[in-house]
Amino acid sequence: MNIVKASLPDRTIVRIAAHLPDLIVYGDFTPERPSMEYFDGILMFVDISGFTAMTEKFSTAMYMDRGAEQLVDILNRHISVIVEKVLIFGGDILKFAGDALLALWKVERKLLKNFITVVVKCSLEIHGVFENQESEEGLDIRVKIGLSAGHIKKLVFGDEKSYFLVIGQAVEDVRFAQSMAQMNDTILSPNCWQLCDRSVIEIERIPDQRAVKVGDVDTYGDILRLASTLESDPNLEISLQKYIMRSILKQIDDKQLRGYLSELRPVTIVFVNLQFKGQETADDLGQAIQDSSVYIDSVLKNFKGQINKVFMFDKGCSFLCVFGFPGEKAPDEITHALESAVVIFDYCSQIFKIKVVSIGVASGIVFCGIVGHSVRHEYTVIGQKVNIAARMMMYYPGIVTCDSVTYSNCSLPSYFFKELPKQHMKGVAEPGPVYQCLGLNEKVLFGMSSLSCSRQEDYPLLGRNKEIRLFLHNMKEFLLSQSSKVLMFEGVSGYGKSQLASELGYLAQAEKHRVIAIGLTKVSIHQYFHTIQLLMASVLGLDTCKHYKERQHNLEETVKNYLDEKLYCILNDIFHVQFPLTREACTTSAAKKEDEIEALFMNILKETSKEEKLIFIIDEAQYIDITSWEFLEKLIQKLNVFLIMSLSPFANTPCQSAIAIMKNRNTTYIIIGEISSKDIQSKVCLDLNVASISKELEMYLVEGSCGIPFYCEELLKNLDHHKVLTVHQYQPEEKSNVSWHALFKNYTKPQMNLNLFSSSSNEDRIEVCDIASGVRLKNMSPPSTLKEISLVQLDSMSLSQQMLVRCAAIIGQTFTTALLFEILPCWNMKMMVEALATLVQSSIFYCFQSQKELRLATKRRGATVEVHHRSLALKGAFAYGREEDQTFVLENEVTQCHILRFCKPIMQKTAYELWLKDQKAALHVKCARFLEESAHKCEHCGSGDFIPYHHYAVDIRLNTLDLDTVKKMIHTHGIKNFDAENIGCFLSCYHYLFFLTSPEKIGEKILYFFDITLDKITAADEILTPIESCQCQEVLESVLLPLAYHFTVLEEVDKALYYYLEIVAGYISLNDNYLAYIHLCEGERLLKSMKHDKSWCHTFESAIFYTLKGQVSFNVGQMALAKKMMRKALKLLKRVFPYSCISVLLQTHVEKSKHAFHMSQKGQDICPPGKKKLAQLHQQISCLSSLWQIYSLDDACLYKYFAHLAAMMQVNSALETQNNFQIIIAYLDYSLHSQLAGYQGLWFKYEVMAFEKIFNEPLNRETVEIIAYVAEKLSYIKYIMGYLDLSIQLGFRAHGMWQLIKDPNRHYFVLQRLTVALFLKNRYQKMVEVMDWMWSFATIEEHAISQGLFYDICLDILLYGGFIYRTFEECLEFINDREDNKILKFHSGLLLALYSDVAIWFARHEKWENFQVFFNKAKKLVQRRTPSVLYCSGFSKFMECQVLCFQKQIQDQTENVQDIGVELLKTLENLVAQSSTGPIFHPRIYHLMAYVCILMGDEENCNLFLRTALQICAIQGNVLEKIWLTISKVNNGIWEREVIGEQGLRQFAPLPSSQFSFFFPPGC
Repeated sequence: MNIVKASLPDRTIVRIAAHLPDLIVYGDFTPERPSMEYFDGILMFVDISGFTAMTEKFSTAMYMDRGAEQLVDILNRHISVIVEKVLIFGGDILKFAGDALLALWKVERKLLKNFITVVVKCSLEIHGVFENQESEEGLDIRVKIGLSAGHIKKLVFGDEKSYFLVIGQAVEDVRFAQSMAQMNDTILSPNCWQLCDRSVIEIERIPDQRAVKVGDVDTYGDILRLASTLESDPNLEISLQKYIMRSILKQIDDKQLRGYLSELRPVTIVFVNLQFKGQETADDLGQAIQDSSVYIDSVLKNFKGQINKVFMFDKGCSFLCVFGFPGEKAPDEITHALESAVVIFDYCSQIFKIKVVSIGVASGIVFCGIVGHSVRHEYTVIGQKVNIAARMMMYYPGIVTCDSVTYSNCSLPSYFFKELPKQHMKGVAEPGPVYQCLGLNEKVLFGMSSLSCSRQEDYPLLGRNKEIRLFLHNMKEFLLSQSSKVLMFEGVSGYGKSQLASELGYLAQAEKHRVIAIGLTKVSIHQYFHTIQLLMASVLGLDTCKHYKERQHNLEETVKNYLDEKLYCILNDIFHVQFPLTREACTTSAAKKEDEIEALFMNILKETSKEEKLIFIIDEAQYIDITSWEFLEKLIQKLNVFLIMSLSPFANTPCQSAIAIMKNRNTTYIIIGEISSKDIQSKVCLDLNVASISKELEMYLVEGSCGIPFYCEELLKNLDHHKVLTVHQYQPEEKSNVSWHALFKNYTKPQMNLNLFSSSSNEDRIEVCDIASGVRLKNMSPPSTLKEISLVQLDSMSLSQQMLVRCAAIIGQTFTTALLFEILPCWNMKMMVEALATLVQSSIFYCFQSQKELRLATKRRGATVEVHHRSLALKGAFAYGREEDQTFVLENEVTQCHILRFCKPIMQKTAYELWLKDQKAALHVKCARFLEESAHKCEHCGSGDFIPYHHYAVDIRLNTLDLDTVKKMIHTHGIKNFDAENIGCFLSCYHYLFFLTSPEKIGEKILYFFDITLDKITAADEILTPIESCQCQEVLESVLLPLAYHFTVLEEVDKALYYYLEIVAGYISLNDNYLAYIHLCEGERLLKSMKHDKSWCHTFESAIFYTLKGQVSFNVGQMALAKKMMRKALKLLKRVFPYSCISVLLQTHVEKSKHAFHMSQKGQDICPPGKKKLAQLHQQISCLSSLWQIYSLDDACLYKYFAHLAAMMQVNSALETQNNFQIIIAYLDYSLHSQLAGYQGLWFKYEVMAFEKIFNEPLNRETVEIIAYVAEKLSYIKYIMGYLDLSIQLGFRAHGMWQLIKDPNRHYFVLQRLTVALFLKNRYQKMVEVMDWMWSFATIEEHAISQGLFYDICLDILLYGGFIYRTFEECLEFINDREDNKILKFHSGLLLALYSDVAIWFARHEKWENFQVFFNKAKKLVQRRTPSVLYCSGFSKFMECQVLCFQKQIQDQTENVQDIGVELLKTLENLVAQSSTGPIFHPRIYHLMAYVCILMGDEENCNLFLRTALQICAIQGNVLEKIWLTISKVNNGIWEREVIGEQGLRQFAPLPSSQFSFFFPPGC
């Protein structure tokens, strides 16, 4: 609260006195209660308009990211002005009443005249302040003031807690005067006007009134408050503490929680008004108020309610009671408030002298906080809900009323309420329906006992398959056995127990089954035999009777064989009938009556169970009364019934009979938990009536709901309330124009086939749900219902635990223990570990040892359910005996954990909103400073920027420590100079060998070079290889993402943008294009806010932004968009790429000259470029590398010149950096481009030059990484060009190096290419060995792409190898499960290959419907073309699908089939002609062309293509394709499955697999 204008003494007594008026602080502390004091004085009542509307504005806002702190600031800025004026003029603030305050000038009678003038002057100055202030937040704040003077009485009352009131005629007069005032008026009461100095006060007469309106008055001096200078006095402190609320005393005692209590908070307001009969003496009045307050206090204390204010005006004495203050939140708060209201009403109505008791109850978000001045303030509540409760109390006298929110959210049954006629209430525009709470003594109607949740035919029960299977199993056992069965489902509120009970009731229905389902409420537990009463009423058919006479007649017919007629009347109270009382019944003891009733019910149930199986379903079974538990215990022992219960965890220890039922050997106790994310998606689609939802919405709801159905529903309601959701028709990707913002507009479909939308066959009519433009879901405030649940948990914690949770909330959803310890105020590690252990045990936090463990846990999270057989009682005996040991183990576990995460995001958001703005800002800065020291790549990757030299080009760091210093601190040096020099000399010899030997010899030397390098790395592994694998993903998640978040909150736009760009670059390097896109959109929003910045730094950041944007577009196959972005970036980087052919030719000439110049300076000592220049050059290289690949995809002949220019420009920019790694990359890229484009001889030169660069480097960690990259790149080049033997040899070397270097992001691609090359060579034994490596890698890392690559090869083996490594069903299950994976979904080449593989399988098995499904999926991906081996592989398989489809069309005699064949041949020919299609795919494409020719009857061209393919296979060593080609040629170009099957079997018989199985050959 930023209202302190001067430094005040920080003494406890001063902080306490600030909450109380001088009337109390300097008063008499007599223990007598009630006590009365008489004095004279002047009262000022100030009413402030506009605060309630302002509170509502903040409490209903979509984003509460500024929250209560802004409201506190505005409130206190205005109220403190009034308080300050009153104090300066010598007044005493008696009470703050929401948006009003009452002030007192206590003076002697003879001084009243002069002091009234002072008070009038004070009121005019207050008006002057507000008249000169501009309206704020769109609201106009004005005041109305009333003054009175005369005799005043102070009444002190209470018991453990003390309260005070001022009463008397002057109090009535000041309220009357204020009510007559208009805005900016000061009204003097008649008595005040009589007592004042009329010579100095100008007035206006009010028609028909004795009160007057003040015009002006002369000036007067200042007076200060003395209570702020009080010295410590323990006795006075104790006396004053009795007037302070519990929550305020906690705050005063705990200095680190200052400001904690000011917030927008869901509470329940109970306004109690006592109207007196009149003509009471002051003593009588005081005694009545004393008795009422003591009783009200005792009732409220039971449920953590508190009296906040007591008022005394013309309408009697009013108590403002509040449930849910900070630290006092309790579960089922609204129900407790209503119960308390009814009890208070009943008691106070019997107090002598009280005429009418009226109570209004309202629930909702209000402002709870300290308002006023630093030296005088009070804790109060302000908001529309406070007004509604007060108005209901006054407009509906003599009853207990509540608003619609209270009625809807309480757990009392609806028949406890009655809707009241609407009344126009002053100051409340739309109060909604008002209900009377009738109390807990009304008779329960039988028709009201049905289940609270009814089953919906078109709404399936989601996520409870295990529970249903358990029910069906127990049902089967029950029907076959002669004993009872008990099935108990325990789950906390919101998990869907009632819906499960309803579903089980439906499933249990069958012929000769009697299913009786009832739902209990909180009041059931207090009513004798209530549960059995409801069950028996249903068994006897009494629940459908409309009148008690009908009920009595039916009952009489049923019980006449089991009960003496003279005892019928003992059933009157149970079934609300009116059998005549008899002497026998009256003389029968209560115990005897119970036995008679029990025997009667048992006999009735026994007879009923003979005819039909009895199945009882009880929802909310925790509310079963004790007598009913006892009966149920006997029932399951004596009769054969099936008892199904759903219940919440017991608040207290259950009764002995309940425990006995849970221990019973026939009881199955099931603890239900969260449902899976897939079920949440399906639920959302059902609730919204759409076919799918956007990925962003899915992530928000899955994470926010934590698998709890109720949470999901509330989040959806909140989104709908704020009009965040938009529903529109789905537009397929191929029909939409691809733009940046539509790039990842993917939609998540439900896991199950829902009838709601599966009937629509036309894709164009499918409706999907999206997020409204400009909405940021992560910044939305949680719904009040969920916030209240979190507040209950938060308030149940100790103050230290609350502080820890709140500090963690500042860091974010996930946080490190190191950062948490950094920002916790004055904590030691032991204290933090103890608190963390408790919070982990309470399921507030999850703890993990690493980010990897967190990611794996998040991926594997699914539905949870625990099944216990007779184990509930055993659980307590085991757990409670070793509580200390468990705590010790948990503390040790927490000590080892480095990462913690909130179990529920709602808790994090709720705790975050409790901080005030300045406090949050300070903590965010503290977090940012701590994190900046780690804001770089991991040590494994060199500890640099993710964007090379980024921090040199854009200096935005908070800390003075430069990144170079950080790098030096953690840098690992290379091996000794002696070894480096020897290897350098050894490698230099190879430079001359390149010009003395043949290419074959050179290849041998290169392989030998890699072998030597591997030996050296192995010998010095403690120096050259990292201890652990790449940790960059951990850096992104634990450091950079939080940094970007902290700077965004702090509105440090340039810093936030810097880190968002770093994050995007990091995720691109990890192949996570979806997260790169998400964070790039955040960066784009920040960049737009800086559009007026013309600095070089902003230009460079813009260039990086377009570069990253282009890379993401490139990676997901949107080449037109990628090209556009790369060109934009190059323009900003002052390296403009030409548009026209002429410009390209001219620029090519320039680049050749530049290249010649760079080569001529080789070996010369040239000054290296500066760091900023290096940053610029690296971005140029990135853009140009992508551009030449993009242009190589284009079929047009002229674009090969564009591609060649881009490749050359990349080489020149790399040479300009003088960085050997960049130069080697550029040389190898140029070599690949030259080979694909057909520039013979040129490629060899650049490969040699790349090796030249390695030779002169010392063998340190960086050089090892360069060598590994070269081995990998050469293996890739040789593979794509068809040199399989050399590719395999290089691949094994690259595998060995990356395995030592521990870089998984490169390793899995090496293994994939190595496996495929071995497969093509028919080296199956080695291939299986590498496949085992791949599987081990994929499972350990839980990496979606590596798993996808693995299953792609498994499908290839099935389709083309003729044996099983993984079954087709396993491969298909993976595809169906992971096709929506955010990484895999946008890896178009891999998905294209997977879909095409599956389509080929179904085509070969003639399952054409299934074929069409996957063929269509593949077809959508074809346009997302990328210059990668995976895409080329996938596209060649897709062409095989088209060939198979063409074969089917011939069989079906489709029209224009010849034209289709011609077009198919042209497509295949173009595919061979494209420079981006590597020669490794040519045999397969020619094979497909041959098959198309034979289908069209062109045998000549068929043989030509077969011969061409065989020649290429011979050159490449492609044994696998050669086998199939040979088979095709032997059979004269005609594929007959039966013949080929036999030959294929003979050919593949020696394969190294015990599970051998043959499948059809390719192309057929």
